[in-house]
Amino acid sequence: MLRSRMRAAMAALTFLTVLWSGVATGDTPMPLRLGLVKFGTVAWEIDTIKRQGFDTAAGLDLRVVDLANPEAGKIALQAGAVDMIVSDWIWVSRQRGEDERIAFIPFSASVGAVMVPADSAASSLADLKGKRIGVAGGPLDKSWLLVRALAMKEHGFDPARDSRPVFAAAPLLNQQMQAGQLDAVLNYWPFAARLDALGFRRLLDVNGIAARLGVGAEMPAIGYVFREDWGRRNAEAVGAFFRATLRAKEVLRTTDAAWEPLRPLMRAEDEATFAALRAGYRAGIPSRWGAAEKEAADRLFAVVAELGGAELVGRGGRLADGTFWPGVSIPDGP
Repeated sequence: MLRSRMRAAMAALTFLTVLWSGVATGDTPMPLRLGLVKFGTVAWEIDTIKRQGFDTAAGLDLRVVDLANPEAGKIALQAGAVDMIVSDWIWVSRQRGEDERIAFIPFSASVGAVMVPADSAASSLADLKGKRIGVAGGPLDKSWLLVRALAMKEHGFDPARDSRPVFAAAPLLNQQMQAGQLDAVLNYWPFAARLDALGFRRLLDVNGIAARLGVGAEMPAIGYVFREDWGRRNAEAVGAFFRATLRAKEVLRTTDAAWEPLRPLMRAEDEATFAALRAGYRAGIPSRWGAAEKEAADRLFAVVAELGGAELVGRGGRLADGTFWPGVSIPDGP
């Protein structure tokens, strides 16, 4: 009798152990390794996700892998050292054209701006003909190509030939601008925001160029990118992460207090710079991401491909199918 009871007890214990193991397995957070440049603007969003617990609520084990620079992220992604990084969809398309199946989900529509001194006589791109223009990112920078396309369309000249472009790193260009060594500078949006805070004037926002070129809807320029095979195996994690980013964006869009913990990451020299960086991030929050934006991206790709050629976009010459991950969207926002 005693042996019978012991066997029954052991059977019950075994059943409960198996049942509990099943529950634990089902509750295990989904791992996601995100390669991130520590002081990049994306870090503000990820810090907010973790600070607010949006990753835990979404069932994610979100691990940040520090990167030295964006190029290191591309290498890490291709080597399988991280699951996701941040890049632009033109690079994603090029990789797909070379049989590297990478996909894109949106992060931000903020790109950059052409800045001039407050007392500059320039009122449009036309006034930069023959002028010394600082350009961050090199001759194949997408924003530079768009500025060139707009100048040719609206003013009949190509700044690459008819102005004096100076290619250099973004921080150095801001220094040269402040020293009066440049007539204008095309810089990434955080550096343009820092010039805003110093009283420089915006001649042209790159975000608005697409519409003036007749491309159509504004679309996010940069986003989170990942290998397609990983995304298919982890589709639930991709969706959960994207929803967490939208929750963080909404907090940062509507709540000034949520920005206070981000001050060390933002490295703002003063309150004016802090406010300008916050405004720049908010301006780049995508309000829509759907079929219209993807079609506009296809048309915009053709514009930069014509000027940048195969060196920029690869062999295909057209936006590669599958560049945009189909599992996420943003309906019309506020």
